[in-house]
Amino acid sequence: MDSSVFDEASSTSSAASPAGLDEAVAAMMRIGRIPGVSLAVVDHERLLHAGGYGVADLGARVRATPRTAYLWFSMTKIVTATAVMRLVESGHIGLDAAAADYVDYLTGPEPGLPTVGQLLTHTAGLSNPLPLRWVHAAQDEPPPVEDMLRSLMRRRRAYRYAAGGTARYSNVGYLALGQIIEAVTGTSVETYVRQAVLEPVGMTGTGFAYQPGAPAAVGYVRAPRVADPVLRRMLPRDVAGSRTGPCLGLRPFYVDGPAYGGLVGDVVDAARFLRMHLADGQIDGRRILSADTTRAMRVIGHPGKPFHHGIGWFRRPGPGAQEWVEHFGAGAGFWNVMRLYPDRDLGIVVMTNSTTGYDFDPVFSLLAKATWS
Repeated sequence: MDSSVFDEASSTSSAASPAGLDEAVAAMMRIGRIPGVSLAVVDHERLLHAGGYGVADLGARVRATPRTAYLWFSMTKIVTATAVMRLVESGHIGLDAAAADYVDYLTGPEPGLPTVGQLLTHTAGLSNPLPLRWVHAAQDEPPPVEDMLRSLMRRRRAYRYAAGGTARYSNVGYLALGQIIEAVTGTSVETYVRQAVLEPVGMTGTGFAYQPGAPAAVGYVRAPRVADPVLRRMLPRDVAGSRTGPCLGLRPFYVDGPAYGGLVGDVVDAARFLRMHLADGQIDGRRILSADTTRAMRVIGHPGKPFHHGIGWFRRPGPGAQEWVEHFGAGAGFWNVMRLYPDRDLGIVVMTNSTTGYDFDPVFSLLAKATWS
């Protein structure tokens, strides 16, 4: 990345930055070659810190802020899981019920499997086809999710593993959960998630579409110019945009399948969602889930590859990992992570407009150990 991007890196905060934070973020950006970063830190009661660093749009030199919108990609899954658990609590869905009880074509190789709980915990045995082209330009109509899911379920190896065994991450399971939500509620998954989670939590800047006039990050793929023809063929029509230096910009697009990765929004809203989970299911006096359900979601009881899973939340194995639960959200143009430290009463979310992963652990470690007044 052009070093001038990092010369302009700056922070805007809702509270004082912990010592060393700006330097740690700048190092993460420099090493990871990230154009822009937005981050937020909360406890269960309040937003502790929010900042923006670098640029949301390289061509226009628009800086990233806490209110810059990013595609959430798979961070959407924990919101979908929360929405499903509201239906479980109301008795409309059973965790041990077969998915086919709600959507008839979600049958597995064994009678009664997979269950809704197995879809939530990635233990349904489903395959995880590469979702490279599961996106469409923002101005285009999305493909019907039912058609997409039916096609996936007809594949010869739709199920690759035994249901109820080792957890294996699969986007298909959350596509299926979205269809179960629609079958049970009689409304679109977008509408139900908005009514059941986003609006009650107060996530006013987040939804399944870019908000007109709201600041948004341009997603970038860092690759040499000679790779442009290949990238343009790989990406769906009208998604590849213009190049700025070493980065190919992406025009606004949406994910095919809102339940597994379709949210668009900012870190301040994501931080409110983390606050609700830290407060065991409530925020600002409004209860979204029971305390028992919320705590049960973050029990990582299903060992797996590459993550160990709970209900929605997962944990990447490694030193100190027992302290947190988390979820990543990565795809073309964006790479995000949100994490809860329940025993520390702390939540952190970072969103970037970079396709490739980066070492966020030094920043998270600094924030987790900081003293917040």
